[in-house]
Amino acid sequence: MKIVIIEDEQFTAEDLASTVMELRSNYQVVKILSSIKEAKVYFSKHADFNLIFSDIHLGDGLSFEIFKSIPIKVPVIFCTAYDNYAIDAFKANGIDYVLKPINKKSISEAIEKFERLSTPVLEINPGMAELLELFQSKSPENKNNTSILVHVKDKIIPIKTEDIAVFFIRNEGTSILDFTGKIYSIDETLEEIELLNSTTFFRANRQFIVNRKAVKDAAQHFSRKLILNLSIPFSEQITISKEKTPQFLKWLKNT
Repeated sequence: MKIVIIEDEQFTAEDLASTVMELRSNYQVVKILSSIKEAKVYFSKHADFNLIFSDIHLGDGLSFEIFKSIPIKVPVIFCTAYDNYAIDAFKANGIDYVLKPINKKSISEAIEKFERLSTPVLEINPGMAELLELFQSKSPENKNNTSILVHVKDKIIPIKTEDIAVFFIRNEGTSILDFTGKIYSIDETLEEIELLNSTTFFRANRQFIVNRKAVKDAAQHFSRKLILNLSIPFSEQITISKEKTPQFLKWLKNT
């Protein structure tokens, strides 16, 4: 059984691939794709695969755009950080979903559902336009989410997203650093924050999302990674992987 994975976070993609092969020794991950552009090129030339695992929100858009434009007739298991996004639409189209962060149990259940399908080939394309429209309408960046709520003692304080320099993980929770140098804890996950504003903010890696205004410059690292220098003091080192560097530089140039 041949699998294709569409995921722009290398660690997540590798984790998913190893989980699938651990659960099914007869499954083979034949390709990992990291963007809509790369996926369109690959799928226009290759059709020898049986199942696709696909992240929904990629660096260059929603993955539904791939299936809307390319005639793919194999089942797709979508991966998402949200349990309130068009779940009924997934089920109506015979498409399963896995909530992030992924784990062995959720992947096993998704594979078992795929294996139970009475018809091995599904027509994916007809519902993709509707799903794309639905996800775009529900996206936080279309909901005027201009502030994040932080808890300070017994008060709840709104902080404008434009005043936030970095979202980051600390002690397994999410925190923010504003441009005055203050740090606050928030309830949202980085996956939820990632959809907030893809123009202003960039997901550097699993631990950091940075505001364009906070990026002073980027320095080359010997391992071909980039190290970000911020315009305000920050004790953590923020790196961009060599795989994600082109996407980051494009964002840096166009914002």
